[in-house]
Amino acid sequence: MIILILTIKSINKMNNTSWYKLAKTIVKAGGPPVPINETLIEILKTLITEEQLEFLLKFRKVSLNFDQIREKFQLDEEMLRKKLNELMDIGMITALPSRTTGIMVYRLVGFLPGLLEFSLMKGETGEKQKKLARLWDKLFKEMTEITQNNYELVMQAFQQAPPIDRVIPVEKEVKFNGEINIPAEDIKAIVDKYDIIGVSYCYCRHRKDLLNDPCKINAPRENCLSFGRTAKFAIDHGFAKQISKNEALKLLREAEDIGLVHKAFHVKGNPQLEELAICNCCSCCCGNFTGYYEGTHPTSTYSSYISDINDMDCIGCGNCLNSCPMQAIELKDDLASVIEEKCIGCGICAQHCPQEAIKLKRTDLRRVFLPAPIKNS
Repeated sequence: MIILILTIKSINKMNNTSWYKLAKTIVKAGGPPVPINETLIEILKTLITEEQLEFLLKFRKVSLNFDQIREKFQLDEEMLRKKLNELMDIGMITALPSRTTGIMVYRLVGFLPGLLEFSLMKGETGEKQKKLARLWDKLFKEMTEITQNNYELVMQAFQQAPPIDRVIPVEKEVKFNGEINIPAEDIKAIVDKYDIIGVSYCYCRHRKDLLNDPCKINAPRENCLSFGRTAKFAIDHGFAKQISKNEALKLLREAEDIGLVHKAFHVKGNPQLEELAICNCCSCCCGNFTGYYEGTHPTSTYSSYISDINDMDCIGCGNCLNSCPMQAIELKDDLASVIEEKCIGCGICAQHCPQEAIKLKRTDLRRVFLPAPIKNS
């Protein structure tokens, strides 16, 4: 409902109802509020043909199996599979086997997360990709304006929606009962669960590169991981390449050393279910971090840890202030102090503390929700 309320003026300007109908269906597929406007329609027009548009409009349900799709189309099986594969290569549709029946389920992806990632995950640098990067950037600016002009309504909508990711801590910085370090939520244990692992371009950093605004810390471009069924789909359709468990762990350790935050994405956004992917995020490129600071959307994530600073060891050097992606640490009386409601428990501050004065303290699984900053007009 909020999507329609916030974009009614843009909707009235649009003549092509078919493109609008598809955009509306994709928005309903899941994710945070996204404005259905000319920019979003132009993204779709850049990605697919009018023939593919008509095909996708028959996806009245977000997910269907092959037999259900075949009933809707007057196509032989070979042609139908060809059309589905073309759309999967673009990232408009995913195909994953059901966890319970094993039957392949074809699903129309949402915009965020979903189409944004797939449209830039292959690391391509042609004019089409540059145009898409500009369009996504324009859409985010329009989302910021909508948020700032309808602040209470948008924050309420995000507050009612569950987080889409979970922060995985730098494991060696975890403490238990203030006594010993344990590999709680061990990143290695996550990797060990999966036989198929894919690595893709970071769509956030790639988008910035295409906009000639590269990562400020020059973080690796190829370091987004996918697992299991999701990885197989990404590998089969050119969005990722398969890597070994050791290669994945090496990549994750390098990310920690640089100061990137591990963010896990779970089935249905439920942290109790299997991981779909892990992103390694920098605060200058990551859509979640930059969207928060630019006033586009709140920070909303799951975490099970919080930073704990030992005043006896802290020398007030300020390293943790510079490394924290959420600006959740401040200096008080020349000592570092955690702003607990802003801490996402990533452990980057502890990883880069020269005095080893910071550890991560276990909490119950909690939601960190910070409303977007209000920008002055």
